[in-house]
Amino acid sequence: MKDLQKPVRICRAVRPLVALAVSAAIPMAGFGQTPAPLNVTGKLKYHAESAFAPMSLVGDAAYAAILQADDAPLEWKQGAAGYGKRFGSMVAWSAIRNTLAFGLDATLHQDPRYFRAGGTGFWRRSGHALRGTMLTRTDRGGETLSTWRIGSAYGSAFISNIWYPDRLNTVRLGFIQGSVTLGFDLIGNLGREFWPDVKRKVLRR
Repeated sequence: MKDLQKPVRICRAVRPLVALAVSAAIPMAGFGQTPAPLNVTGKLKYHAESAFAPMSLVGDAAYAAILQADDAPLEWKQGAAGYGKRFGSMVAWSAIRNTLAFGLDATLHQDPRYFRAGGTGFWRRSGHALRGTMLTRTDRGGETLSTWRIGSAYGSAFISNIWYPDRLNTVRLGFIQGSVTLGFDLIGNLGREFWPDVKRKVLRR
């Protein structure tokens, strides 16, 4: 039973939750909530920071440690070499996802940023976060299906499975990973929606 559960536990899509825990209090520099559209350079910077900013790498390292403790996948074994493979896999997955996302949002003129609803109403704002996961703002200020997010979630899952053991390189696992990635994107958007209020009221900042 434990071995059958491995494909679920090994899902790299859990990484955004770890990254969110260590970086939620640190806003991404240069990308405030402004209606001005991002140009191609701005989108490239946004995705580069999403993949390689210090807190993103801390998240990668933390989740690699979780995989190391869980001995997942078994084929990579333990020790420094095993941890290096797991950490490298996480960084590569993040780079692939953000590269795909940049290619899609730059080509399709979509804005990768999350724009808070603000105001009051927990359910209204939670619904806004859900809407902001499946839909995205366009460079012209409209709204459309979040092709950059959905495409990069599933694309990175299937591509990054290539270097995993054959038993984990399956269509089923790729679909699960892509779907869970979108789920944690929703969690990330909920954090972006409510964290500024929590920081202001609880931490007095």
